[in-house]
Amino acid sequence: MRITGFRALTTVQEWGRPIGDANGVHADGVVRMPIVVVETDEGVTGVGLGSHVLAETVFAALEGEDPRGVTALYDRMLRRMFKAGHAGAVFGTIGAFDTALWDIKAQLAGEPLWRLLGGRDRRVPAYASGLDIALDDDELAELYRTYAGHGLRAAKLKGGLDIDRDRRRLALVRDVLLEAGDGARPGLMLDVNENWTRKQAVRHVGELERTLDLTWVEEPVRRWDVDGHAAVGRGVRASVATGENLTGLEQHRPLIAAGAVDIVQTAAGWGITHFLRVAALAHAYDLPVSPIGTTPVGLTHAATAVPNHLVTELQDLRPPVGVTLAHEIGDGAFILGDCPGLGVGLDEAAIAAAGHRLPDPSSAGTHIRPDRAGHYLFPASGNGDRATVEA
Repeated sequence: MRITGFRALTTVQEWGRPIGDANGVHADGVVRMPIVVVETDEGVTGVGLGSHVLAETVFAALEGEDPRGVTALYDRMLRRMFKAGHAGAVFGTIGAFDTALWDIKAQLAGEPLWRLLGGRDRRVPAYASGLDIALDDDELAELYRTYAGHGLRAAKLKGGLDIDRDRRRLALVRDVLLEAGDGARPGLMLDVNENWTRKQAVRHVGELERTLDLTWVEEPVRRWDVDGHAAVGRGVRASVATGENLTGLEQHRPLIAAGAVDIVQTAAGWGITHFLRVAALAHAYDLPVSPIGTTPVGLTHAATAVPNHLVTELQDLRPPVGVTLAHEIGDGAFILGDCPGLGVGLDEAAIAAAGHRLPDPSSAGTHIRPDRAGHYLFPASGNGDRATVEA
């Protein structure tokens, strides 16, 4: 069997409401979802959700190869791109191809990927993550009641701009989950998307911890700031989570080796092989791993096969337009199916028809860092208006 070609598709995730974080908001709730389909000479195809930036260049490392040599082909893609650099979106392209190859390998074995990788339990614990910074209190409560209806008892909120607003919103969601769980204490996390300095992080979280028990604070400082993450970890009770934007094992290593991270995260778009290697490194330091992503299907399969998986992010309860998934959501978990491979189906006609919905890449949203991010004299209190916190 040989790899003969690929198709690059782009569909949309339609949230039906505004979504965003401390960096920005997608007001219409529509975001791009790139997809790579790898083709073989025997008609078996694999699907990977991720970037396809420089896909032709990356694919040159795969063309004519046997798709079953997944991990060797992963390194071959890294070597192909080493001079120009394989970070950022290009790393996402490598991750998308890698995920598609794992899909093919499992299909050829006639097994779901979680079985092929050595998983035992198809149930993957999840937490709710609504990208919810733009929602008012009533909308926020209703959203997390919906998650709670699927058995989820932990939630990660977006925040970091206003202490009082964060405190109120976290307490509101805590109460929603307490009610749904008959008084069982829920998990509460706060994600600030690299929006603070070290001192701001300690002050902000310290204030919240006067009345709230936070499981973790996520990306409190810039992703590469080893000393900063370590300083935050020493200054707060909550665990420090980071890693979703780190592209390569070499970027995780300094944070893990320095004891600067408590919850090691990887993004679904970076691929399955990357996750497995990061999980092994974290396990050597007795650290848990937690996958991140809008549609983290590849990593949910891989999570069943690592000993240190903690919990996986569950964002939208609906798949992207034109995408079907074999798993279900219930009892607070992804429940994986028995379809060979990843269990991802594509309706390419529906994906093509969604083309008119694709947002302009230059439009505002979470992907653009504000020019004053982190440059605040003090955290805001009151209305959450960014203008009130600028120095």
